Amino acid sequence: MKNISVAIIEDDQDIRQLLQLIIDKSPGFSCLHAYESCEDGIPTLLEFPPQIILMDIDLPGMNGIEGIKTIRQHNQNIIILMLTIHTESDVIFDCLCAGANGYLVKGIAPTQLLNSIIEASNGGAPMTPKIASKVVQFFHRTQNHGLTNRELQVLKLLTEGENYSTIGEQLFISKNTVKGHIKNIYSKLHVNSRAEAVLKAYQTKII
Repeated sequence: MKNISVAIIEDDQDIRQLLQLIIDKSPGFSCLHAYESCEDGIPTLLEFPPQIILMDIDLPGMNGIEGIKTIRQHNQNIIILMLTIHTESDVIFDCLCAGANGYLVKGIAPTQLLNSIIEASNGGAPMTPKIASKVVQFFHRTQNHGLTNRELQVLKLLTEGENYSTIGEQLFISKNTVKGHIKNIYSKLHVNSRAEAVLKAYQTKII
C-alpha cells in the first residue's frame, strides 16, 4: 500500500497527539505535521502539502470552515477531512460547500478513521453514517423547498383543483389549518397565489 501523508489541525493537545500516534503507528501512513491552529499550520501546509489534512472546526482564531476556504484559494488538490463534534446540518453543509472532501465525527474508531483516509485518498468522500444520513436529508429538504410532508400533501391537492374545504376533508384537518399550510407553502415557494404555487410545483417537479 502506498504511504499516505497526513497533517492535523486540532487545538486539543490530547486529541492531536492521539491522532498523531494512530497515524504514525499504522503501516502505510505518516503524520507530517500537527498544528493547533489554522494560522500556525496553513502557511507550511501550502508550501509542503500533505495528501490529506484532518481539521477540526472549533479552532482558536480562524475556524475550520474559514481554514478550508483559505486553503482552497491556493490549492484545490489537498484532501481535507473534517474531524469534529458538530453534527448540525448547516455546519456540515457549510464545510462541504467550502471545499471539504469528507466529514467525520470525533470518537470514530481508529480503524474507521484510517479506512476513511484511504477512501479519501482514492477519490471518495468519507462520512460517518449519521453525517451521510443528514446530508441526504438536507438535500431532500432543499429539493422540496423545505416543504413538510403535510405541506406537500396540501400542495398536491391544490394542483388537483381541490378547494380549502375539500382539502381539509381529505386530510382530516380544519379549514383554518389548511389556510395555515397554504400560507407556509406560499412563503417557502416565494409565490403569492394558488396559480403561482401550482405552476412552480410543476416547474420544479416538487409534485
